[in-house]
Amino acid sequence: MAAVDSRTAALPSLSAPSPDEGVLGRRLRALSIGIVSVVVLIAFEATAVGTAMPVAARELDGVALYGFAFSGYFTTSLFGMVLAGQWADRRGPLGALAAGIGAFAAGLLLSGTAGAMWLFIAGRAVQGLGGGLVIVALYVVVSRAYPERLRPAIMAAFAAGWVVPAIVGPLVAGTVTEHLGWRWVFLGIPALVALPLMLALPAIRATAGGPPEGAPVRFESRRIRLALGVSLGAGLLQYAGQDLRPLSVLPAAAGIAVLVPSILGLLPRGTFRARRGLPSVVLLRGIAAGSFIAAESFIPLMLVSRRGLSLTMAGLALAVGGATWALGSYVQSRPRLEAHREPLVRLGMVLVATAIAAAPTVLISSVPVWIVAVAWGWGCFGMGLVISSTSVLLLSLSAPAEAGANSAALQISDGLSNALLLAAGGAAFAALGGGALSGHGSDGATGGPAVAFASVFVLSVVVAAAGVWVAGRLHTPEVRG
Repeated sequence: MAAVDSRTAALPSLSAPSPDEGVLGRRLRALSIGIVSVVVLIAFEATAVGTAMPVAARELDGVALYGFAFSGYFTTSLFGMVLAGQWADRRGPLGALAAGIGAFAAGLLLSGTAGAMWLFIAGRAVQGLGGGLVIVALYVVVSRAYPERLRPAIMAAFAAGWVVPAIVGPLVAGTVTEHLGWRWVFLGIPALVALPLMLALPAIRATAGGPPEGAPVRFESRRIRLALGVSLGAGLLQYAGQDLRPLSVLPAAAGIAVLVPSILGLLPRGTFRARRGLPSVVLLRGIAAGSFIAAESFIPLMLVSRRGLSLTMAGLALAVGGATWALGSYVQSRPRLEAHREPLVRLGMVLVATAIAAAPTVLISSVPVWIVAVAWGWGCFGMGLVISSTSVLLLSLSAPAEAGANSAALQISDGLSNALLLAAGGAAFAALGGGALSGHGSDGATGGPAVAFASVFVLSVVVAAAGVWVAGRLHTPEVRG
């Protein structure tokens, strides 16, 4: 969802919404319902497919390649993000969104009909390309079609679109897998593509079609090459992380050598120095997403192995987070809070850091397990404040012809930080004995696995604490004044 500030170009076919008209007003109703439907589709896929994945891998005799079903999606989505940014900045978001939805559906069909694991992984890669195209194209749609005052509200609607899929997705996928087979989880989702296509594409053509004023005529080939470098480098690092042999140092080194200069070329200058304004917005997005997701990924395992919960109960401990995330996104969308966005984001990062710090207290047997549910509830509320606000700020700091590239940078920061912090946390977990974990209370007498779990949360809370400082650098002095 890239956006523009007061310099937003005039819409080609429709006049701007009246000052008292909201995202569901007459002019924007079809567009809002259509693009939120796209978000719901992606959210349902993310939650449902993950549930069916273990069964698919076993049936295709591909458990050894299980990790590549996820990394294949991730690496191609990075390329799709940059491609969509270039495409939307030069031709408008309609083509990128249509192509992304088509690739997303085609990848699901390929995986659902695969007879071998390598075809299944290829389908996931096609799906990832589509997902990368879609998410950036949606940012550009918001930048073109919605006035600045309505962007926080549509971001809140996007966050709300994840709530129901997060709750019912695993249940539906588990039921379908059990009674009809895992393939129908993949083959059934493309049927849902029709609604977003019918609603979103005509509305986008009417409100955000065509290139923005001043758009370059040609694609910038350098950014495409850098995008390929990011995908290749990330893929090599993930391969090395899944094949922990001495020779894996070679692909890891090659991945770093390719990834670092590519990332530096794609992110705004000064991102890693937390320069005020857009660079800090992009950096904070990665800090928040990476620290939170890395910690969250280990919570179910911690609750099952250290406190003896079932997988279902461990998952329910995190279920409240979907609702509080949406609530946090709704709070940031209130017009009266717009002037206080930077303090609001800082509050969000404080909540995230304290939630990450509180969760591992359940490693102490006398601490009740419901502490995790409470902590993750307020942590997700903080994430709702931060994630939606960084999207809104990106939009206000992006000129019309830069919306796609900047949106791609935001999504790359998000995705890469998730992967890198998960890899670092996983390495620390394994090095401190987590790899030998074998059940409830394993090594409880010596506290080995407890220390392994704690290491993941310590890393995440240190990164989140750094985000509290970065949250104070989101506005330039000119914008603030």
